[in-house]
Amino acid sequence: MNPLEKHICQRIRKEGPITFRAYMEMALYEPGLGYYTSAHTEIGKAGDFYTSQHLHPAFGAMIARQLMEMWEIMNRPEMFHIIEPGAGAGLMCLDILTYLCEKKDMFRSISYIIAEINPSVMQKQKTLLSHYSGKVTWVSSLEELSGIQGCIVSNELLDAFPVHLVEMHDGLKEIYITVTDEKSSPSSVTGNEAGRENETPCLQEIKGSPSTAALYDYLREFSVQLPEGYRTEINLGIRDWLRQVNETLSGGFILTIDYGYPAWEYYSEERNRGTLLCYHRHQVNEHPCRNTGQQDMTAHVNFSSVKKWGEDLGLKTLGFCQQGTYLISLGIDEIINELYSDSSDYLFEVAKIKKLIFPGTLGETHKVLIQYKGDGIPQLRGFMMKNQADKL
Repeated sequence: MNPLEKHICQRIRKEGPITFRAYMEMALYEPGLGYYTSAHTEIGKAGDFYTSQHLHPAFGAMIARQLMEMWEIMNRPEMFHIIEPGAGAGLMCLDILTYLCEKKDMFRSISYIIAEINPSVMQKQKTLLSHYSGKVTWVSSLEELSGIQGCIVSNELLDAFPVHLVEMHDGLKEIYITVTDEKSSPSSVTGNEAGRENETPCLQEIKGSPSTAALYDYLREFSVQLPEGYRTEINLGIRDWLRQVNETLSGGFILTIDYGYPAWEYYSEERNRGTLLCYHRHQVNEHPCRNTGQQDMTAHVNFSSVKKWGEDLGLKTLGFCQQGTYLISLGIDEIINELYSDSSDYLFEVAKIKKLIFPGTLGETHKVLIQYKGDGIPQLRGFMMKNQADKL
């Protein structure tokens, strides 16, 4: 067992079974030991997964174009903050600033703030962004910020929030993690036990009564009726995050890019095993109790919750659609011509960019949602082609 597994086992022996949400939080965020907090964290080709920012610099250039439109809508403020929580390798920040440094009027007003909890990752970001050291600052949490005007940009952030696992089994049950010290046989092993027969102790799932009434409230709020045997996730952390965002932002935009669905699609009958997945060395698995602290864990985003809970706070929903549709509407063809029309590698670059927009790629799986805190309801170019906010 690795140190994190031992730490989790000690907690369970002391407190009793913990919710899957508590387990996922420790597996991903336990200081110094979790997947996102370890000094060994690697993101991109060298790690366990990659995002749109790893595919091509055009993605960051497109986000920069969106930020320019937002800056104009806000009447070109002298200070425009771009806040990126969970910036990963820092590539999106690099590509945004590289594009905007040619737009002198806006570039002068930019203050880019990265919220990063991992000191090791933060140091790698500082090295990558050393050319823009005067423009980028770091905080460990949004709680350190207030009175911000500008845009909070999150790219594949909400999917990494710890989730409650629930299953309909003679009524609503919640999944807990416990420790068994009994030796296991090949026919009984699951999750962390698979392939490690007769090893002791091991982490194991059990079902119990829901830990909080908020799980029932969530199902009622989004009109979710789960049939017998249905297993899925509930992400309550999104609501807390939006509250923090609302406190941080005095005026401006929240740009969210992630994979997920509206509630009616998320909890459809055919998705009866939920969306929770794990990523280890670019391989996908469904064993969250395996490789604890050494693999990523994600669950799709219920975008209906982002919209509803944001609107409860006064955040206006401006648009929602697939990433590919959004980027095309925003003018990715113009960016391609602007950056690569004179390049001998034009066709090579375009082939990579297609993975940002085409069906069957991130262009289809990922969605874009933009919310606004301020007067009026601005119209954004990225949603002129298709705006599906009314389906949330």
